[in-house]
Amino acid sequence: MDTVADLYHRVIVEPGKQPLFVLLVAFIVTFLFIRLSVRMIRSGVSWWPGNVAAGGTHVHHVVFGIVFMSVAGVGAFTPAGGSSPWWDLLAALFGVGIALVLDEFALVLHLEDVYWSEKGRMSVDAVILGIAVTGLLVLGSLPFGVNGLDNGQSTALWDYVVTLLLNVALVVITFLKGKLQLGIIGLLIPFVALIGAIRLARPGSPWARWRYHGGSHKAARADRRAMRHDERWTRRKNRFFDLIAGRPDTR
Repeated sequence: MDTVADLYHRVIVEPGKQPLFVLLVAFIVTFLFIRLSVRMIRSGVSWWPGNVAAGGTHVHHVVFGIVFMSVAGVGAFTPAGGSSPWWDLLAALFGVGIALVLDEFALVLHLEDVYWSEKGRMSVDAVILGIAVTGLLVLGSLPFGVNGLDNGQSTALWDYVVTLLLNVALVVITFLKGKLQLGIIGLLIPFVALIGAIRLARPGSPWARWRYHGGSHKAARADRRAMRHDERWTRRKNRFFDLIAGRPDTR
C-alpha cells in the first residue's frame, strides 16, 4: 500500500506538477489568512496588526498582490526560474499574489471600496473559481478536453480538432447564456459546458435577449428557473461565504 509520500511523488512530482501544487496551496493558505486578518481588523482586535497605510493612504492588499505576481512572473523567465528550488518558490509567491488580487477583485472591478458590501461577494466568487480551476489543473485536466491528444496519428489529430471546436462552442454558448461559473469550469471539464449549453439561459443574458422574446414560454420558464435556483442556492452560498469571508455590511 502506497504511503502519502509515495502517492505525492507519483501523482504530483513525477508528472512535473509540484510547482502548480505549491501555487495552489499558497493560494488557499493566503486567502484564508488574509480573510482572517481583515476580520480581526474589522472586529477591532487590539493585538492584531492594523491596516497598512502610507502617508495617510490606505494601501489595499491588492497592491501587494500585484507586486508579488509581477516579481514571480518576471522571475520565472530568468535563467534560474525553471530550476529547483526557485521554480517552486516563484510558484508560491505567484499563488500568494493571486490570492491577494482576487480577494479584492470586486474592488478593482468597481473601482471603489466595496470589500464589505454585497458587491464584494464577487471577490469570493472569483477566489472559489480560481481555486477550483487550479485544482482541476493539478488533477490533470487541460482546457477543452485535450488531455488525450496523440500527435503521432493523423486520425487522432482530426479527432482533436473536432473535439476542440465542439468544446469551444459549448463553452461560448454557456457564457452567452449567462452561466459564468459553469463556463469557466467547462473550460476544463467539457461535460460541465455541455450541461450549461443545453440548459435554459439566465434572464438578461445575451442568449436570452436574442432567443427568448418577451412574454414567450421560454422567457417565462427561464424566469421561474432562475427564481427557484436563487431561492435554493443563494442562501446556502451566503452562509458558506459568511463562514469563510465574513458577513457584508447590511446598511
